[in-house]
Amino acid sequence: MDLPVFKLTISDNLKDDNEVNFVSLVEKPAIQRDFLAFNEQERCLFSVVNEDKQIVSGPAMIPDIPIYRNDKNGEYYVLFDADTIEKIALRFFKKGYQSNINMMHKRNAVVSDSAFYESWIVNRSLGKAPLQGFEDLPDGTWFLTAKINSADTWKKIKSGEFRGFSVEGLFEYEPVAAVDPDEALLKEIKSLLDSVQY
Repeated sequence: MDLPVFKLTISDNLKDDNEVNFVSLVEKPAIQRDFLAFNEQERCLFSVVNEDKQIVSGPAMIPDIPIYRNDKNGEYYVLFDADTIEKIALRFFKKGYQSNINMMHKRNAVVSDSAFYESWIVNRSLGKAPLQGFEDLPDGTWFLTAKINSADTWKKIKSGEFRGFSVEGLFEYEPVAAVDPDEALLKEIKSLLDSVQY
């Protein structure tokens, strides 16, 4: 059975509700990529962190990656194209949402005194490369860096409870095509295998 695919978009109208207004720290990012923690001398996974800096960086959105959903509307896939991701990133900062960080998409679990302070969209022709360790990600990928000042949240990052970013918001749905779930799973496995460094 093929599952429907919807391209998620937002309008150019800054007054409507279609936007990403929070980025969540999650255990299993829908984009299937974890973020990285930094210490003073090296980039590392969460096994090594710096207590003083408490900085995480990683991809928030990757273009054209089918993301599986199963909700009251049934099973389907959604994806964002590079143009939509750029519009989302611009609106996120233009509307002052850089401190809108929560845990596991819970509105009552806002991460206090923390903020995103770096943001870039990969564009190799302009010299905007992916973060080291994410070189396989395509142009159009949105990266974020956050300073986490909440001691409790930082403990959860260090322990591996939170492993990546996940955006949340409202979007318009445009039907694209149907996807065979087995084929999508094989592509996802191949992508993960390609990202492993030998």
